[in-house]
Amino acid sequence: MDLIEVEEGTTKFFIPLQDDSSHFPPGSAPIFYNPRMEMNRDATVLFVAVVKPLEYLDAMGASGVRGLRVATECGVAVTINDRDHKAYELIQRNALDHCPPVTVTCRNVHSLLAERRYDSVDIDPFGSPAPFIDSAIRGCGRFLMVTATDTAPLCGAHLNAGIRRYGAIPANNEYHSETGLRTLLSFIARETVKFDRGIEPLFCYAKEHYVRAHFRLLNSATAADKTVARIGYILQCTRCPGRIEQAGLIPKTVKCEECGAGMKPIGPLWLGEIQDRSVISAMKNVLGSMKLNTVHRLSLLLDLISDELPTSSHYDYHALSKVARISPRPLSEVIAILRERGYQASRAHYSGTALKTDAAAEVIIRVLKEKTKLCEGEVSTYQGNKEQEDRFF
Repeated sequence: MDLIEVEEGTTKFFIPLQDDSSHFPPGSAPIFYNPRMEMNRDATVLFVAVVKPLEYLDAMGASGVRGLRVATECGVAVTINDRDHKAYELIQRNALDHCPPVTVTCRNVHSLLAERRYDSVDIDPFGSPAPFIDSAIRGCGRFLMVTATDTAPLCGAHLNAGIRRYGAIPANNEYHSETGLRTLLSFIARETVKFDRGIEPLFCYAKEHYVRAHFRLLNSATAADKTVARIGYILQCTRCPGRIEQAGLIPKTVKCEECGAGMKPIGPLWLGEIQDRSVISAMKNVLGSMKLNTVHRLSLLLDLISDELPTSSHYDYHALSKVARISPRPLSEVIAILRERGYQASRAHYSGTALKTDAAAEVIIRVLKEKTKLCEGEVSTYQGNKEQEDRFF
């Protein structure tokens, strides 16, 4: 197996040589490594540096890069596991050559997590994490981290697969990135409460072809009950852009308040907060002191998340402009006008055309149709942030 040396952050490691002419180069090597996921790994290193777990399990190591980086850059005791013997041997070599001491195992992840609890557990499979969540919760003490790359089932493009894997009805609509993330959170929440434990999302986001979630697990029946109370549905009107949130495990039939048509349930979803503002603030404070190759993209992501409303859906302002049969005015102006009139409004971190607001769709459409503008000072202030946000998207 031909190897090449790669560096991420301050960590150097070996990976198998990939065929760059392949349709998907990471899949051409005998051991998986995807350079496009470096920002995901940078975010993990930053998160671990802030929450400081006692130990960290990279449960599906592959090349072992995530666990190697946590050991090297965070100084946390690390165990890296992969059931593939070739991956195990590569991780051992990387750990020996480049890292503080780490434990390397070649085990089935379910049996490994059944034997003991780790203070933090990271589940990053190729595809859906659903088959591993039960074991991860059993074997996790405080911090659980999960990546899902099967966004088609989560976001409703593959409806039946989404129903089978996550026990939910997803929707392939203009805000599917938000509901895809919240479908995953709801599934993990429902798996967790079986053990009289609750979840507290700390840092969760959707990006490109994956969603990533970082939680704190809470140990009490009271925490489990509070977790259940944050599960519910979005009811989407079948005729107009109107939608509402509805708490509860079983959706109730209601009519749209804006047009009187029937409403379709999406979920069950996590309807609570998906960020801990104190954790995000701490990550922003620490970011400048760390050597991360995606520092600028991470900084923009954290800025967007800090400003983002916790609503469980958004309006695509291009879609609303199409409904209103008008050319869309700048989103920065729409946000500024809504805020001036007493509504909450923000962008979303996963889409350049997403508008999060507590204003009804008809209010947004009226703003889109208006010809008046705010004073130049207010507009230019927001557009300064918009230039940075556009570079992120």
